[in-house]
Amino acid sequence: MRLGVNIDHVATLREARKTTEPDPVTAAMLAEMGGADQVTFHLREDRRHIQNRDARLICEMAQTKVNLEMAATLAMQEIALAMSPDTVTLVPENREEVTTEGGLNLLRESEKYASTVKVLKDGGIKTAAFIGPDPDQIKAAAKLGFDAIEIHTGEYANAARRDSGDTLRAIQDAANAGVKYRLRVHAGHGLTYHNVHPIVLISEIEELNIGHSIIARAVFAGIEQAVSEMVSLMVR
Repeated sequence: MRLGVNIDHVATLREARKTTEPDPVTAAMLAEMGGADQVTFHLREDRRHIQNRDARLICEMAQTKVNLEMAATLAMQEIALAMSPDTVTLVPENREEVTTEGGLNLLRESEKYASTVKVLKDGGIKTAAFIGPDPDQIKAAAKLGFDAIEIHTGEYANAARRDSGDTLRAIQDAANAGVKYRLRVHAGHGLTYHNVHPIVLISEIEELNIGHSIIARAVFAGIEQAVSEMVSLMVR
């Protein structure tokens, strides 16, 4: 199982003071040195954290894979084609939210998603859809031509341990459905050092994208160590 480290919150800290540090590009390189298989970041339309400069340099300098999260807009589509990340994960975007909440509804505006997927794939970029563990959404992702799905694990992460059984089963069922439709299966949102283990045991999931928990640990331990600790947990 691959680990993608989301470095958005390094940029969040920088933008709090509108200065030049900490540098998310440096964070991306340190994450790779700590064992990350992929660098993930969300280039939002309002540029609240990651900026174009960050995205461009990470795409140029990363030694592993780069996963760009973005909204399905023409402007973002052009940026993705110019930067050529390995994967684009289409995500919902709301200017009022603190973080991405919920997954895409691929049953609405399906023509828009199909067009975006085609343009990106024609440009040599793999595509993933960030969706909830919903069979209808997974079926739609396959129909629209996505290469992969990223299962939103927020509901599982927010559930108390004693109440997480149903949400965990929903993720397992979604992973099974993804494989059935010949989609690669990724997962992420709200995963931490304390709740990642049951998700790692779902063999159909081949990639996790984790950000806030790793960056929070990095404040005290450093990015390389924080990433290394998560990798060790996943391997065990």
